[in-house]
Amino acid sequence: MKAVLMEGFGGVEVLKVGEAERPVAGDGQVLVKVYATTVNRPDLVQREGKYPPPPGDSEILGLEVAGVIEELGTGVSGWKVGERVMTLVGGGGYAEYAVAYASHLMAIPEGMSFEEAACVCESYITAFLNVFMIGEFKDGQTAILHGGGGGVNTAAIQLSKALTPASKLIVTASPEKMERVKEIGADLLINFRETPDFTEIVKEFTNKKGVDLILDHVGAKYLAPNMNSLGYKGRLVIIGVTSGIKAELNLALMMVKRQQIIGSVLRSRPVAEKGEIVAEFTRRALPRFADRTIVPIIEKVFGIDQVVEAHRMMEEDKHFGKIVLKIQ
Repeated sequence: MKAVLMEGFGGVEVLKVGEAERPVAGDGQVLVKVYATTVNRPDLVQREGKYPPPPGDSEILGLEVAGVIEELGTGVSGWKVGERVMTLVGGGGYAEYAVAYASHLMAIPEGMSFEEAACVCESYITAFLNVFMIGEFKDGQTAILHGGGGGVNTAAIQLSKALTPASKLIVTASPEKMERVKEIGADLLINFRETPDFTEIVKEFTNKKGVDLILDHVGAKYLAPNMNSLGYKGRLVIIGVTSGIKAELNLALMMVKRQQIIGSVLRSRPVAEKGEIVAEFTRRALPRFADRTIVPIIEKVFGIDQVVEAHRMMEEDKHFGKIVLKIQ
């Protein structure tokens, strides 16, 4: 099968399109003929040799796919060959065929393209897990979402506006992306280049109450302003550490305000746990995609042979929403 391969670890120059052995569906798995996948930030980190796939998963890049079921593995029920599906994968998305667990599959709603469906699983499920399941975000509450134009952040904005329409969203973004972030539902925008410490702006916006939830992929650099901006019983959910892994923490403030700091990743969770997350997402969020309340935001669709250009776009932060690789 055709696939994106890596000649060692490093920059975009290690990515090559070549031939790989077609995977075989094991017990509880299906083989998916992949029509589209996406480029996600973890793909770049894996390409650099810093984010290996979980044991047993494909070494090929790619964390989510959309396509049709080609074969059913042993023990699989409730699915048929030829059904249109979208799914998380532990690896292997940048290829013509990928293996996925049946418990991670979701049926693609009628009217949704493969390119749109490819955007759903990694970013929207990550956002749903951390904002609603872990962060326990409720209607009428206020959240800070960092990194306004990225896939997870745009997904978090769309999900929040669809599932908690009375919520208030404070979003940090680069100046060139602020207008588009506002269009999809941000209530307060902060230019993170001009205002790296957003504490006072947040206090003014919340009448000194602070926010209920912060979704952060920045890490060390934002720890102090995050904690200062978090309200009573507020939750800081950290899903990335792009600015570093070490920072000082005022434990007394955290104790007095009964705040929580929660670290979270999706890829390395056990198969059964991922299945539970997918089931909850299917129940609560997928209907909003089916009725087109939420439409995945796609910056650009690249062919598989343009994978280098797609990775460059991600590296240079020139995208808003998702970057799609069309496989078939």
